[in-house]
Amino acid sequence: MRIILFLVGFGLSIIGFMYIIAYLNYLSIGYNFISYLKLIVGKIECLLAPIGLILVSIAIFKKGDKYVLCI
Repeated sequence: MRIILFLVGFGLSIIGFMYIIAYLNYLSIGYNFISYLKLIVGKIECLLAPIGLILVSIAIFKKGDKYVLCI
């Protein structure tokens, strides 16, 4: 279960950060940084990045499993 949660979160964060990087092109056509931040906060596909990071952190730091990977 944790591996699936990790992979889904990783995929969502990759998609979200890809769109955030793609929207950086708006800075070259005259947007300032504040308007860029307002743009990416309003886009659903950019909000996938923090959701994915939250899922990954839940998968990593979830307690209660019997088997723990010790390195």
